[in-house]
Amino acid sequence: MTKRRCNLWVPTIGWWSNQRRRVVKKVILLSLVGAGVLFGAAYKLPEVSLKGTALGAANVAACDGGDCAYYNSANSAFLDSESQYLEGGLTVVHLPAIEYSGTQMFASGAVVPATASTKVENAFLPNLHYVSKAYGAWRYGLSVVVPGGLVKRWESPVQKLFAQKFDLTTVLINPSVTYKVNDILALSVGADILYSKGEVANDGTLIGKPIKRDMDGDSFDYGFNVAAALHLENGVNLAATYRSKIKMSLEGDATFGLGPMSLGYKANVDVYLPAALTLAVSKDIDKFTLELVYERTFWSSYKYLDFNYDKPLPAQLASFDAKTPKLWKDTNTFRVGLQYRYSDKLTLMAGYSYDESPIKDAYVSYELPDSDAHIFSAGFYYQQSENLGWGLGVLYDHKKKRKVQTKGGIIGTFDKG
Repeated sequence: MTKRRCNLWVPTIGWWSNQRRRVVKKVILLSLVGAGVLFGAAYKLPEVSLKGTALGAANVAACDGGDCAYYNSANSAFLDSESQYLEGGLTVVHLPAIEYSGTQMFASGAVVPATASTKVENAFLPNLHYVSKAYGAWRYGLSVVVPGGLVKRWESPVQKLFAQKFDLTTVLINPSVTYKVNDILALSVGADILYSKGEVANDGTLIGKPIKRDMDGDSFDYGFNVAAALHLENGVNLAATYRSKIKMSLEGDATFGLGPMSLGYKANVDVYLPAALTLAVSKDIDKFTLELVYERTFWSSYKYLDFNYDKPLPAQLASFDAKTPKLWKDTNTFRVGLQYRYSDKLTLMAGYSYDESPIKDAYVSYELPDSDAHIFSAGFYYQQSENLGWGLGVLYDHKKKRKVQTKGGIIGTFDKG
C-alpha cells in the first residue's frame, strides 16, 4: 500500500502584535496533501505544519516558528522575545483506493471471494499555531490541529458487512506555557483538549445477512504534554517531549436494521490516541541544520474495540456487540530532517522517516489495513518580507504490500492506496 502527501502553502494576512506594531513573523499558508491512508502509522498524523510536512516531522529540536507551540513549545523560549508568531494552513487530502485481493472466512467456516477496493476519499484539514512575545521568562502558545483520524469506505458486499464506513475525525486545541530557566534551558507544559467524532456503518444484506448498523457519536476528552529544550554551544540543540494518551469516549446513537425492522439504541465506544515520547537533537553546520528524531508511540494501550449499548441486542445482531481484539504493539519511528539556508529569504528542506505500524498481522482489518512505511519529504520556505512567509512541502509515504491471514478471517493481500 502506498500513501502520498503533497503540501502547498500560500500567504494569508498577518496578525499584528501590540508590541512595537510588528507583524507576526511568519504567516503560512495553504497545504494540499495526498495520502493513501489519511494519516501516519495507524490513525496518527504528525505532520501538521509546513515545516512539519517538508521535514517529515523532524521539526522538534530546531523548530523556529509558530509551530513550536505544537512540536516543542519549550523551544519557543529561544525565539525573538519581542515578536509574536502566527501560522495557519489548510491541508487538502486525496486518498486513492486501497485494493484487496483474496477471500473472507466466516465463523461458520464458509470462505467466499472478497476481492475489492475502497472508495477514493478527499478531506480538508486546517491547522493554526501561535506563539506570544516573551513576558519576562514566560511565553505562551496555542495550536489547533488535526492530530489523527481515519476514513475508509467499502461498497463491495463482503467488506460492507465489516466496514461499509469507518470514519474518525479529531480536532486538538493545545494551549501551552513555557518558562525559560536560563540562557540554555527551557521547560513547558500544555493541555490537550480533544474533540472527536466517529461514524460507523455496516451492511450485510448483499451477502444474504439481513443486518445493518449505523452509529455516530462524539466526545470531548483531555490530556497533557510536557517539553524541554536545551541549547548548547556550537549550534547543538537537544529536545524531549511527551504527549499523554487520550481515551476518546465517544457516545451517540446506533440504528440497527434486522430484516424489515429498525431498532434504536444509545451507544458508546472507547478509542485511543496514544501517548508518545519524542527525543531529538539538531546541529547547525554552516548553512545547514540537521535534525535526528526518535519517537516511541505507546499503541499497546489499544487492546480492544468494544461497542456498548444501553440494552441487549437481539441474537441476530450479536456480531455487532462482540469485543474485537486489537492488541496493538508499541512502535518506533526514526526521522531525519535537513534544512539548507540558501539565502536570507529561501530555506530548502528535506526529510526521511521510517515509521512502524502497530498492527500485528493477525489483527489487520478492513477499516485499517496498515503497514510499515518509508516516508520521504521535501519543500521550501520563502520569507517574502520581515513579517510574511510562504512555502511548499511534499511528502511521499510508501507502504509495502501486506499479505495476511487474520483472526478475523481475512486471507489475502492489501495493495496500493
